[in-house]
Amino acid sequence: MKPVVRIKQPIYTEMELFEKKFYESMSSKVSLLNRITYYIVNRKGKQMRPMFVFLVAKMVSGGKVNERTYRGASVIELIHTATLVHDDVVDDSNRRRGFFSLNALWKNKIAVLVGDYLLSKGLLLSIDNDDFDLLKIISVAVREMSEGELLQIEKARRLDITEEIYYEIIRQKTATLIAACCALGACSVKPASEEIEKMRKFGELIGMAFQIKDDLFDYGEERIGKPTGIDIKEQKMTLPLIYTLNNCSEKDKRWLINSVKNHNKNAARVKEVIAFVKQSGGLEYAGQKMKEFQQEALQLLNAYPESEYKSSLELMVNYVIDRKK
Repeated sequence: MKPVVRIKQPIYTEMELFEKKFYESMSSKVSLLNRITYYIVNRKGKQMRPMFVFLVAKMVSGGKVNERTYRGASVIELIHTATLVHDDVVDDSNRRRGFFSLNALWKNKIAVLVGDYLLSKGLLLSIDNDDFDLLKIISVAVREMSEGELLQIEKARRLDITEEIYYEIIRQKTATLIAACCALGACSVKPASEEIEKMRKFGELIGMAFQIKDDLFDYGEERIGKPTGIDIKEQKMTLPLIYTLNNCSEKDKRWLINSVKNHNKNAARVKEVIAFVKQSGGLEYAGQKMKEFQQEALQLLNAYPESEYKSSLELMVNYVIDRKK
C-alpha cells in the first residue's frame, strides 16, 4: 500500500466529504469561473494540507471533527490554490502537477482574477461563519509566505544568506502553511487551547524538513519532475550550498559565488558546482539537519495517546523525508 493511502485511511470518510464541500465552496454564478474551478478540483494533488487538518483535529479531540474542521480544511485549500495560481503567472509556468496551468489555458489576466476570487472565497467562508480564530491563523500564514518569498528574492541578489536567514526564509515560505494546517485542525475542535501552538510548532518542524528534502532533490540523480540543478540556475541559496560556502577556502568561495551569479545557465559549470557541494559534505550536513527537524516533530507527538490518527501523523512525518519526489 502506498504511504499516502495508508496515511489517509483513518480519515477516508472525512476526505470524501471534504472534496464535496471544497467544490461547493468555490461555486459562482459565472459559468467561466465554474468551468475553471471544476478543472482545478479535477487536477488535485496528494491533498496533504487537508489531511493534516483532519488528522490533527482527530488526534487532539479523541476522534472527533466538526463543521469548523471542514471549513478550516476548505479555507486553507482555497488560499493555497490561490497562491499556486498566482505563482504560475509570476513564474510564467505552463505546467502544474503534470497538467496545464491556468495561465497556459486561460491566459494571465484570467488566472490572476481566479486567484483573487479563490482568496476572497476563502476569507468569506471564515467570516460568514464567525470563524475569526481560524481566519487569523490563515491570514498570518499568507502574510508570512509573502514575506518569505520577498526575503528570498532580496537575499538571492546578493548571495549573502547565512544559515539563520535560510531557516527564516523556509520557515516563512514553506513551513508556515503546514504549521497553519496543523494549528487549524487543533483550533477547529479545541478553540483557545494550548494544543493550537503545540500543533502549529509540529507543522512548522515538518515544513522545515520538507523544504530541506526539496533542496536535496536538486542534487539528486533521479528525475523528480524538475531538472537537477534548477535551484542553482535560479540562484536560490539552498542549505547544501550555504554550508559549502561557509566551510570552504576563500578561493573556492569566490569560484562558487561567481559560478552561481554569472555562469548559472552553463550546464557544465552547474554540474561542477553540484559535484563540489557533494564532495564538501553539503548533502550530508543538510540531511542531518532535516533529520533533526523530523525527530523534533516526532517528539511533539509523544505526548499524545496511541491512536490511528497519531500513527498516520507519524507516517506523514517519515514520508516527508523518505519521499522520492
